[in-house]
Amino acid sequence: MKNSEIIKERNRIVTTNEIVTLYHGSKSGIRGSIAPISRERCDFGKGFYMGTDRTQPLTLICNYPNAKIYTLNVDLSSLKILDVEADLDWALLVAYNRGKMEPMKNSKIYNRFAGLSKDIDMIIGYIANDRMFVVLDRFFNGEITDLALVNSLSALKLGKQYVALTAKACQKIEILDEQELSKDDRDKLKQESEVNRSKGITMADEICRKYRREGRFFDEILRAGE
Repeated sequence: MKNSEIIKERNRIVTTNEIVTLYHGSKSGIRGSIAPISRERCDFGKGFYMGTDRTQPLTLICNYPNAKIYTLNVDLSSLKILDVEADLDWALLVAYNRGKMEPMKNSKIYNRFAGLSKDIDMIIGYIANDRMFVVLDRFFNGEITDLALVNSLSALKLGKQYVALTAKACQKIEILDEQELSKDDRDKLKQESEVNRSKGITMADEICRKYRREGRFFDEILRAGE
């Protein structure tokens, strides 16, 4: 986004007149109108997910023979947008949406993240790619601290994802191009995904050793936010 086109408030809600080009991967193709109907336990909740980099959604659909990749134009004008930075709050919002906070339901910290996207049309935030996915899981499982997590966020160049949460946001999405993935394309993407996951495991091991005595663990953060 261009800074001159953004109005930022303290709660990170933004407005902009920008039109962006994004990408969406589908296991079997889009049927009917675009709608916020992903599975519930996604990074930012139920919505229609799009990435800033064409390669982002590809590894998610490479196991499906009828997979398709879409190029989209998205008009962000008149939408209420939550812009989430790559920090601990981002990780905790992902934790909430993936169901990792359920043991703390109705606590102060749970309610804070449950209400973060209330009345929001679209969320813009960083994507947990193949390498970051491993690090996040280790954080949620209590193997690394928040300090290790934040340092890994700064070490990785994460792409951004745009998630349309409402019908209003979905109506602003225009399909420019649709391409089906060949078997060769899918095989290459599977290999790339495995390589990235291996790199993530190696990086998480190094981070865990470096920050094993620094920072707070996920369960400690949840208990402190009761």
